Amino acid sequence: MVNRETERLLLRPPEVADIDPFVEIHEDPEVLKYVSGIGQSTGRVAAWRLVALLIGHWNLRGYGQWTVVEKATGHLIGRVGLWYPEGWPGIELGWVIRRSHWDRGLATEACRAAVAYAFDEVGADRIISMIQPDNTRSIRVALKIGETFSDARQFNGQNVHVYAMNKDDRRPT
Repeated sequence: MVNRETERLLLRPPEVADIDPFVEIHEDPEVLKYVSGIGQSTGRVAAWRLVALLIGHWNLRGYGQWTVVEKATGHLIGRVGLWYPEGWPGIELGWVIRRSHWDRGLATEACRAAVAYAFDEVGADRIISMIQPDNTRSIRVALKIGETFSDARQFNGQNVHVYAMNKDDRRPT
């Protein structure tokens, strides 16, 4: 598992100490309505399972989602990175940022680092982001990082819009 840094952020592998901050982030109703999950979705048990799932993905695939830490404060503000479990339609770039840190460009900054990692280190040819149609903030992030609308579909019982980017089409950062 590897770290990445941006101007304002440290992207580091998930760890057990992330459980309580993840509980805070994922129990915010405005965050939770756009996060799809498996099984129990709230509380310490769910956060523990999330951390274990994220670490396991890194071990199985060699890449995954990072914990996002704001360098200026040292606060955990979310998670971002790649997700490709068995049965997924492609390597997905996903992000979840603490609501108090929305509208500051932090998701975009973290996602740009993840895009570079996906194409330059993982060797992905294409990445996708599956976003609920009314999640305008995430759609804005997807467009800012260079993803474009690909299609609308049902996935895991939800209507999603798929935004995608091919390696050859990415914009310089």
